[in-house]
Amino acid sequence: MPNYRDRRLAQEILKEVNDVLRKKVRDPRVQNVNITDVHVTGDLQQATIYYSLLSDKASDKEKAQEGLNKASGLVRRELGHALSIYKTPELFFELDESVEYGSKIDQLIRDLNKE
Repeated sequence: MPNYRDRRLAQEILKEVNDVLRKKVRDPRVQNVNITDVHVTGDLQQATIYYSLLSDKASDKEKAQEGLNKASGLVRRELGHALSIYKTPELFFELDESVEYGSKIDQLIRDLNKE
């Protein structure tokens, strides 16, 4: 179970990464990316950043992942300035499948209610 420091750092990272993507990253591939969650390892060395996309096209997902991977250095540097921690965690970006899954379930329920 994550402790208080992990959660607090994860929340700060979530806020800062959303901010950096909006204001500093000029890559069009990450324009529609929304950070949904962040998981930080217990030693605070790694952060997995989960994101969702408005598009569900596979090509857009691929491009967004490429854009995020390319921007991770800048994002990490900006995080280092924004957060008051000794070592900025290594960042990993991962598509958040739960948003898509939830939408699929909603659609199935709507379809059932139509019948």
